[in-house]
Amino acid sequence: MTTEPKPIRPRTRDAILQSLRAGVVPRRGLEHVQVGRSKEVEALLGDVERIADGGAAVRFVIGEYGSGKTFFLHLVRAIALEKRLVTVHADLTPDRRLQASGGRARGLYAELTRNASTRSKPDGGALAALVERFVTTAMQTAEERGVSPRTVIGERFTQLAEETGGYDFAQVIEAYWRGHDTGDEGLMADAVRWLRGEFATRTEARQALGVRTIVDDDSVYEHLKLLARFARLAGYRGLLVCLDEMVNLFKLSSGRARNANYERLLSILNDSLQGQTEGLGFLFCGTPEFLTDTRRGLYSYPALQTRLAENTFATGDLVDYSGPVLRLASLTPEELFVLLQNVRNVQAGGDPEQHLLPDDGLTAFMRHCNDVVGEAYFRTPRSTVKSFVHLLAVLEQNPGADWEELVGGFEIEREEEPGGGADGGDDDLASFKL
Repeated sequence: MTTEPKPIRPRTRDAILQSLRAGVVPRRGLEHVQVGRSKEVEALLGDVERIADGGAAVRFVIGEYGSGKTFFLHLVRAIALEKRLVTVHADLTPDRRLQASGGRARGLYAELTRNASTRSKPDGGALAALVERFVTTAMQTAEERGVSPRTVIGERFTQLAEETGGYDFAQVIEAYWRGHDTGDEGLMADAVRWLRGEFATRTEARQALGVRTIVDDDSVYEHLKLLARFARLAGYRGLLVCLDEMVNLFKLSSGRARNANYERLLSILNDSLQGQTEGLGFLFCGTPEFLTDTRRGLYSYPALQTRLAENTFATGDLVDYSGPVLRLASLTPEELFVLLQNVRNVQAGGDPEQHLLPDDGLTAFMRHCNDVVGEAYFRTPRSTVKSFVHLLAVLEQNPGADWEELVGGFEIEREEEPGGGADGGDDDLASFKL
């Protein structure tokens, strides 16, 4: 049974096609192109539910370059937002790491919080709205009880008192309330800056807010735990942290720097497995070598290798989706055919009468990809999708063009690992991975 295609708004259509043509993940309209991997999505949906129920989860999503990790990450983010979680996301780079000195870890935290999203603000910038919601709710409760908002805020933050940095976190939220109550926009802005990790020195924070600590390189993880607790106090169900391009840890030239980051990953993993965190989940995306390389990858750190070892009973067609490592299965040729149908439908704005290429054209396109690239064209479909969007663009702008001649003449390259080396990044590291 097939469902009738729904019209796609021009704005959404253009955003999807522009993203696919550039080789990056669309920020909106993922539901129009998503295919396959139902088991993996189901497994991560279970993680989202666990976080929403006050538990914790950690997943390492592993796949080749171009296999779909970034797309999968954004899809899970969209699911988490619908389940009323707060999400934060960022790409790791040589200047943004989980554990580092010189402000590199704080830089990662600042990027994460800048990208904080909720269902009503899915494109980032939601941290200020999160604080505003908490303060407004506290003021309403205070009015109903006939007490000061400071009293309500203090009561709600009692449970954070034992957490590292919890006292100053509460003080900053109270400062935001004071600014809200007195109309001091500068004080409110300073409070949000502190929460985003944008204060570089303790002296600056003390002068602006009267607190003695800041988010620094050594306290990033602790502040993410505080942020998760705060999200629940503000009426959301938890926090999902999404980190892409974990391969940049693998590329670090310094073994000491790599091990420091792997120690942080071990702490996160242990806390999750032992139930030491509340309403907090982590989703890490990386390549197979980032996981299994015994010289530079996670397996080079014995404690991580033990905890991330995959189920030896899951062989052949048998798959275990319950472990911390989730390997993205390759798209089947049938799934890729559906994907191309979806992209064709997006280009037509959801109107089947406007399709520029018949199903025979899709089959011919896939056959050409197989002849040129081999089976990798559906295992790492990024280049395939980009070429298909280019083909549709030519057909749209040249109504008399012969699709058979075009399909047989275009070139498609194999998906290769982006450049950049151990100490440099590359724009392709954020490329579309369906």
